[in-house]
Amino acid sequence: MGGFPIDLVLFGLVAAFLVLRLINVLGKRTGFEQPVSRLVPQPMPANAPPVLEAVAEPPHRPLPDPTGPVGQVLQAMSRIDPHFAAQRFLDGAEAAFRLIVAAYAKGDRVQLQKLLSADTYAAFEGAIAAREAAGEVQKTDIRSVEHVSIDHADLYGSIATISVRIVSDQVNIVMAADGSVVHGTDAVTEIVDVWSFSRDLAQPDPAWHLVAARSA
Repeated sequence: MGGFPIDLVLFGLVAAFLVLRLINVLGKRTGFEQPVSRLVPQPMPANAPPVLEAVAEPPHRPLPDPTGPVGQVLQAMSRIDPHFAAQRFLDGAEAAFRLIVAAYAKGDRVQLQKLLSADTYAAFEGAIAAREAAGEVQKTDIRSVEHVSIDHADLYGSIATISVRIVSDQVNIVMAADGSVVHGTDAVTEIVDVWSFSRDLAQPDPAWHLVAARSA
């Protein structure tokens, strides 16, 4: 899923859907972009004209309007669990995203077992085993996470569900044993995902579980 525990685990996804999604690389390719930059003035000697230099922006993590429907649900969550904070939740969601994507690409079963439920781990492990049996290797490089935000939030009793939109720049490529490309491209591609996490806020366990994943 630092200050936020990196123990967000996957739970309840349909196995066939997971295998299909993972083999074809998480997310939806929408184009090629470079990291967003901004122009900032740099100190110069007196009477010298200002010089503008490009500086990389940090990930954009806007929070919902607290007076809007989603913001009100998030406030209700914090009343049940005073430790809940939307910004910290987004930090954890980004951390979980990076860990899960990287662990799947590397076929790191040990790491995935720490992050996934038993049923969902079986789906991931099956996809990794199929890739290995075919002699394929997946290479994934998350160049940057440009945007992480909360799309939607629901609260039923103490059961909270939050959908997170994650926009990242990645290089994803699956190569056959002979070095030919099976899936993906070596170009930087923008990937857009929406992952939904759920947790019982009344329970002491702080772990959020991923209950759905789709392309945006």
